Amino acid sequence: MRCFLSFMIEQIFDEKAFDEWQLRDIYTVRILALLKSYGCQYQFACFYRQVIDGRITAILSRLDHNYTLSVADGFDGEELVHFFCVTGYQSILSSDAFYISPRYEEGAVMRSSHKNAFTLGNAVVDEYPKLIDLYNFVDYENQEFKAWYVDISHRVRHKTAKAYTLNVDGAIVSSGILSSIIDGYSVLTAVRTDSEERGKGYASVLVNYICNDVSGEVLLMRDEGLNESFYTRLGFENCGKWRMYQ
Repeated sequence: MRCFLSFMIEQIFDEKAFDEWQLRDIYTVRILALLKSYGCQYQFACFYRQVIDGRITAILSRLDHNYTLSVADGFDGEELVHFFCVTGYQSILSSDAFYISPRYEEGAVMRSSHKNAFTLGNAVVDEYPKLIDLYNFVDYENQEFKAWYVDISHRVRHKTAKAYTLNVDGAIVSSGILSSIIDGYSVLTAVRTDSEERGKGYASVLVNYICNDVSGEVLLMRDEGLNESFYTRLGFENCGKWRMYQ
């Protein structure tokens, strides 16, 4: 195993290097799903672990210059800060247990293993929507289509992601993406309903459909103060705080 910067943070080149990591928070799910999608052979997708006294205390992934960090009890925050300062970063997603800068956005993490009953009514779920249509519907800000398409289609092929749209009369009215799927855990993103179709229950139907479509637990991040009652009604519970450093 090659060391990176110090004896405690090392880049991994073997997918089994995370096998002893038992935590399954939203950050770990993102990291492990990315590892399963790309492995260790690409320069744009890299993986690291912090090891203290023979125990893994943090795992990290880097996709281009965007990091995801998951930390366990006893992690060395000072060394992680040094790592990021030396390597540089565009963004770092982590829990509020890690601190590097006062410049961050923050929100809540929610989780659910509920499988609620639902009816589709006059709507139809498309589990394999055209990605260009989904991209245009979600209206991603500052996300170029080609890079988004290459990544999400690669993940879908490797069964670490899945996209959904809810359609009425052939038109998309609501969307959702499981952007990371691994070991019975999934991360729900891109939940959106057309502005003219809101208040009709479409998002609830689609989220319930998605939760029933996968085994295990679904996790999500929501912005501070937004959509808590919506997800609570669907069986989600708050389970922590996320931070995005940029």
